Amino acid sequence: MVVDVKLVFIVFFPFAAGLAAYFCKKRCDAAAIVSVILEFTGMLCLAGDFSGYWRFLRDISSVPWEPRDAGLFFTVPEICGFGLHFQMDGFRLIYGCVTALMWMMTTILSREYFKRHENRNRFYLFLLWTLGATMGVFLSADLYTTFLFFEIMSFTSYVWVAQEENRPALRAAATYLAVAVIGGLVMLMGIFLLYHHLGTVEIRELVMAAADFGDRRILYIAGGCMLFGFGAKAGAFPLHIWLPKAHPVAPAPASALLSGILTKAGIYGVLILSCDLFLHDAAWGKFILAIGVATMLGGALLAVFSVDLKRTLACSSMSQIGFILVGIGMQGMLGEANGLAVHGTVLHMVNHSLIKLVLFMAAGVVYMNTHLLDLNRIRGFGRKKPLLKVIFLTGALAIGGIPLFGGYVSKTLLHEAIVEYGGGAVMKSVEWLFLISGGLTVAYMTKLYVAVFVEKNAYEGIQKQYDERKKYMNGGSAFALGGSSLILFLWGLAPGLTMDRTARLAEGFMNFVAYRDKGSGMAWADAGAWVSGQTVPYFSLGNLGGALISIAIGAVVYVLFIRKVLMQRNERGTRVYVNPWPQWLDLEELLYRPMLLGVLPAIFGVISRVFDCLTDTLVVLLRKTLYRDSPLPRELSEGNVFTFAAGKLMNGIQLLGNHTWRRNAPVTKDYVHITALWNEEVRENNRIIQRSLSFGLLMFCVGLMLTLIYIIWF
Repeated sequence: MVVDVKLVFIVFFPFAAGLAAYFCKKRCDAAAIVSVILEFTGMLCLAGDFSGYWRFLRDISSVPWEPRDAGLFFTVPEICGFGLHFQMDGFRLIYGCVTALMWMMTTILSREYFKRHENRNRFYLFLLWTLGATMGVFLSADLYTTFLFFEIMSFTSYVWVAQEENRPALRAAATYLAVAVIGGLVMLMGIFLLYHHLGTVEIRELVMAAADFGDRRILYIAGGCMLFGFGAKAGAFPLHIWLPKAHPVAPAPASALLSGILTKAGIYGVLILSCDLFLHDAAWGKFILAIGVATMLGGALLAVFSVDLKRTLACSSMSQIGFILVGIGMQGMLGEANGLAVHGTVLHMVNHSLIKLVLFMAAGVVYMNTHLLDLNRIRGFGRKKPLLKVIFLTGALAIGGIPLFGGYVSKTLLHEAIVEYGGGAVMKSVEWLFLISGGLTVAYMTKLYVAVFVEKNAYEGIQKQYDERKKYMNGGSAFALGGSSLILFLWGLAPGLTMDRTARLAEGFMNFVAYRDKGSGMAWADAGAWVSGQTVPYFSLGNLGGALISIAIGAVVYVLFIRKVLMQRNERGTRVYVNPWPQWLDLEELLYRPMLLGVLPAIFGVISRVFDCLTDTLVVLLRKTLYRDSPLPRELSEGNVFTFAAGKLMNGIQLLGNHTWRRNAPVTKDYVHITALWNEEVRENNRIIQRSLSFGLLMFCVGLMLTLIYIIWF
């Protein structure tokens, strides 16, 4: 490996830039834009330094290359005892560039989006801090570094969701933070367990360490704990509850990043588990596949019913994460012959990131002009806005898996991976659920496009206002949306030149090695669309057939269900979109909140009360039998020896006074009893103080001070 200090710049520069942008006040947007451009430039410089991979692409047949040892590396020692370890390889290069690109484009859009918004500098502060934390996750070389930046990313991105500070935003932010914190704690349990048994958390060492470890049950427990944390951030079922609620209330630039990048940070962790800890583990692959199918179909169904623009895109993100998880599951099930699944997983990750960048920024432009998201109220906004129409259509066609667009290529690879595995009725069902979910994607994206860009608004006056609004975004915003849309279009236009080469860069990270006989030895496969020993004909009739089936399903769902069932006439006789999804069928309100705030506290309260009563009963029983109380020879009835001595002394002084200076008005008090009462009152006050929160905080501060003194001096 090559040591490169620029890795540290990529991770830590955004934290310093965030503070600079915060204190720039009125110029905070300009400072933020300059910062993200520098970050993107830094990533391009790192890509240039990544000579091993470029050499690998130029002369693929002659370069001896070990995937896990190639790339750039840097360590920051003595951080919490472990140090921070960063690495740049093919996959990390891909997502470092995608992350920097998305942050640059969304920050440029944010300048217009937050033009009249309060707390702009706060948003840019946490925007840049989240950029640094996200880069730390993607460049992490060990699970401790991954966890540290993963939690920083969760806390800084919380501010995005709560940015508007209204009731829905704060409630969604609370849900987001609760899922992030609980997921992070469970993940940390898994990391501790893994370190205890394997003795390492370095990602590149996990394959050999897991292979040498005999007890798979321990690995499954540790992996399950970490999957809980990573899956929660990815938005996988059943931990997806934050995703459909956070996106509609967050600003559109933040929604694009939440959907396109932060969910991929969770997928990054799932890939580490599946491609390192459980490499070619069929049982683990089946488990991930089941989660993926549930997430894929569940998100698609929610999106079909939704009548909120950004909520529909959020549910769509959940569904596309399901497609990616299906690919990860197929990697484990296919074993060493998993090239189709490897390439399909990587490419669908990149596709989804770029697609949601385009779609959420387009939704942000709609919101900037209307301050509305309900499809019935923004209906017809884009009828006479050709640039926005083309931009949104590019994203819609790509996510729908339409041929000649990027989503078609990645979905074709994932579909072919399922077909390649075979497996009877169960896998045939998985294949059809895959195609149906793709059809539902076509249906709900058609609904969004038709509602916003084809149909007219029910109110002629509102439609006239929409049509007359020619300047609906400034030049910077047009560059951000148009540039992102152009990149997305070119990315999918020639998959052999762009997508296949990109997918090959990620093979090392996923521990996939494709090779073929060449002369007397083994050599790397030719660059291009070589997967599992054969070239993938993306536009053959067989592969086009899967896409055409999904398109046909989407057309049927749109015409017969969305137009007939999900559109009804209101009191004015106008057909409007409706959402008949039962409100009570909400996992958060139906299960999680009642369990966490009601049922579990009640159950543990009863258990604690039972154990408390058992303890009291046992103590009483012992005192009545084995440890029965017996009076001491000189046991005092009240107080202690000191109060007794003081009381006797005061009684003596009282007796002397009654015979001398107070002979005419003698006093008779039992000072032994009085001093005993004083002592009991002081003890009770001390107990009250010790039980108080203030005393607990005071003791904590004292302990912290003593710890710091010990660290400094010893």
